[in-house]
Amino acid sequence: MKKTVDFIKPAAILLVVAAVVALVLGGVNMLTEDTIARNNQEKVESAMQAVLPAASYEQLEAPEGIDALYEAAGGGWVVQVTKSGSQGNVTMMVGVDTDLKCTGISITASSETAGLGAIASQQSTAGEAFRSQFVGLASPVAVTKDGGQINALTGATITSRAVSSGVTAALDACANLG
Repeated sequence: MKKTVDFIKPAAILLVVAAVVALVLGGVNMLTEDTIARNNQEKVESAMQAVLPAASYEQLEAPEGIDALYEAAGGGWVVQVTKSGSQGNVTMMVGVDTDLKCTGISITASSETAGLGAIASQQSTAGEAFRSQFVGLASPVAVTKDGGQINALTGATITSRAVSSGVTAALDACANLG
């Protein structure tokens, strides 16, 4: 009987501590969820302006394989697409003009290796040089190792292929709009 009482008291204390922690975390979530959502929306809007500046964007129904599709006021589209990189997913915004050519890319989320694949999304000379290769290209887009026109980031061929695949998917989605 004594052993059962020895077990119940610590279990009850642990239950109370867990309940308090859960309530605190729930409260913090409630306080921050609007700010997080607003920050995420600002990040999306900033990325859209970077790849295809427009006064406004109208969200369209996204085809399979595309995260989101927006029609830019004045012509063109912005496509959000996610592809698998070497360390996880690479999410990017791709601008597409009415001639079905890439106007720019902005990598909005990536978990690629620092110093290698992560360079693709960095605001550095190397990152900007990598992303600028895509401007003006039509589908299909591929790295030079695959017979394409994109020079892969050194040591990050898989990331470079993921970005190229994402740009191709975005261009093809816009081409299929009719």
